[in-house]
Amino acid sequence: MKNRTYNILFHTHTVSGIVISVVLYIIFFAGSFSFFRDEIVNWERNHVVEVTDDINVNIDQVLDSLAKNHDLYGRDIELRKYYVEQQIGVSLGASHDSLASEEAKTPSFFYLNTTNYKESSYDDSYTLGEFMYRLHFLTQIAYPVGYYLSGFVALFFLFAILTGVMVHWNKIVSNFYVFRPRAKLKTLWTDAHTTLGMLGLPFQFIYAVTGAFFMIKLLLVAPNILVLFNGDEAKFYDDLEYSHPHFEFKNNPIKTDVSLAKYIDEAKNMWNGFDVSEAHIFNYGDENMHISISGHLGYDNKFNGVGAVIFKPITKEIIFEKNPETKSTYLDAVKNILYRIHYGDYGGSTLKIISLILGFITCFVIISGVMIWLVARDKKNVPEKKRRFNKKVVNIYLAICLSMYPITALSFIAVKVFEPADKAFIYSFYFIGWLLIALFFIIKKNNDFTNKYTLLFGSIFGFLVPIANGVITGNWIWVSFLQNYYQIFTVDLLWILISILGLFVFFKVSKKE
Repeated sequence: MKNRTYNILFHTHTVSGIVISVVLYIIFFAGSFSFFRDEIVNWERNHVVEVTDDINVNIDQVLDSLAKNHDLYGRDIELRKYYVEQQIGVSLGASHDSLASEEAKTPSFFYLNTTNYKESSYDDSYTLGEFMYRLHFLTQIAYPVGYYLSGFVALFFLFAILTGVMVHWNKIVSNFYVFRPRAKLKTLWTDAHTTLGMLGLPFQFIYAVTGAFFMIKLLLVAPNILVLFNGDEAKFYDDLEYSHPHFEFKNNPIKTDVSLAKYIDEAKNMWNGFDVSEAHIFNYGDENMHISISGHLGYDNKFNGVGAVIFKPITKEIIFEKNPETKSTYLDAVKNILYRIHYGDYGGSTLKIISLILGFITCFVIISGVMIWLVARDKKNVPEKKRRFNKKVVNIYLAICLSMYPITALSFIAVKVFEPADKAFIYSFYFIGWLLIALFFIIKKNNDFTNKYTLLFGSIFGFLVPIANGVITGNWIWVSFLQNYYQIFTVDLLWILISILGLFVFFKVSKKE
């Protein structure tokens, strides 16, 4: 590679990395915890649920419960299991009956607890697990700014990965085995950045590509809607199989009760190992009522086995069938495989743990890249004013990023001590606490101090997480283990391991100093 080309790639790699460093760190730190979103939610609610994507609920009982509070006749009703938890999402469409009440003509969405059939809004059901999941794509920033910001950060991250590989290409193998902890500071940071960057390269590449796809795909598909579909958005989503079919409302009520639960069972019996994740009822109570049941095969049977079937209860006939056991279409592959590899939910706890570790490694790669940038510019030939500015920038970067560790651990304690913690409480506690901790370290103006004591306090608070859970709920970690409370045990153990690692690094750093 020519020197000019190398220098261009090197500088573009550095600039792109520095510009996105803070936001990228937030995305990966929060995203690492997002792999355990469901476990965190159930830990917070003190729930123990079966680990399955199957909706696992008697649909007839659900509809009887909904009928007590809502006029269901003529409405489209969707029951969907979004996550592994006790709640399912319920969408009630506007009634097609012209004589229905104004309330029935208004669409609504809420969550339904499958144990006690209690209804709750999204805000009422908000959890710290949901907060961390949403934070990793910046949804707390006004829509759609947060979505697009995270998407373009992922795109720039992909650019930084590609330029980084090209810069190190000639020595990519030899540099991987080089680590000189006793060398000068810039060499130490460079070795750590290169080695860990190479270890996490496939992981980082996948999440850069899929993250950019999810967050800015609207900008990518908009020209296609205008050019290929002449601006017909409905036709576009219909061709991509994102929209539901339409069935005419006959306005002729069914005279006898119809059990819909048996159709769920029939769909499961059609394909071995089929998990039903969604049931959509069209024209409820009308003679032209239909029920669409969709889901997928277990990931141990088929990675991309998406299937669906539509029944017409009045005639008991199948009017549509999509067999998940047949070869997947290109459309299914694009729509589903990208989601699966991004969520990392197809390999059980082992894959989640590996993804968490690789996420934290990526956080270190980001920080080490910033430190390389600082050390490289902290030289005598650089004007003092510019050196002070560079140090100030990195001081702010590190304070914001590293403060996420202690405030996250504190938030886990807070949602237990002040349960039930609503959305307003979680937002206030996390963001105000994060601001105060970051300001403390910014004012301190000591990067080594920031590095050490975010590790120390974060680890101390992390050890207190399972203690807080045990004191409040009685589910001490050994109790959770013996009782097979998988989700509760997993979160407590996770914080113990993270805290042990944090203290190990803290004492290593202190000993070296």
